[in-house]
Amino acid sequence: MSEQEFQKATFAGGCFWCMVKPFDQEPGIHSVISGYTGGHTVNPTYEEVCSDTTGHTEAVQITFDPDIISYNDLVEIYWRQTDPTDASGQFADRGSSYRPVIFYHSEEQRQIAENSKMALQNSGRFKKPIVTMIEPAEPFYPAETYHQDFYKKNPAHYSRYSQGSGRVNFIEKTWQEK
Repeated sequence: MSEQEFQKATFAGGCFWCMVKPFDQEPGIHSVISGYTGGHTVNPTYEEVCSDTTGHTEAVQITFDPDIISYNDLVEIYWRQTDPTDASGQFADRGSSYRPVIFYHSEEQRQIAENSKMALQNSGRFKKPIVTMIEPAEPFYPAETYHQDFYKKNPAHYSRYSQGSGRVNFIEKTWQEK
């Protein structure tokens, strides 16, 4: 498949370290890049984004083959990595740079995300409202090299972080089949 036939999906769900692995292991995924988007600073650094002065949020940008994995499937994976009822960050990560957002790249993606959000709200799985924002994709700036594929390069640190942040327990508790 040529590069032109791949599509992009961009999701923010707290620390980008924890958002790579769930997508990276799916068939049809060409790449998952950690980075920053949604703000006003051009090519921000990690330190600048963490200062909450750039308007950016940590996110992952996924390049995928829609003939193998659909955008709808990616949105479903996304929901299962986040607390969609928490607009102030995700788990131990607080502040606007960790807010949950689905950044859409087309009208079709926007509609899929909106429909999925409504279905999740109506499912009764959460008692509080689903507050994840759905916003148009903006320029995406890849994070520094040491942030890329963190779960592969630093598996012990990644495991401690994902457990210690409360993410793993939340996901297990919330998404276990009833």
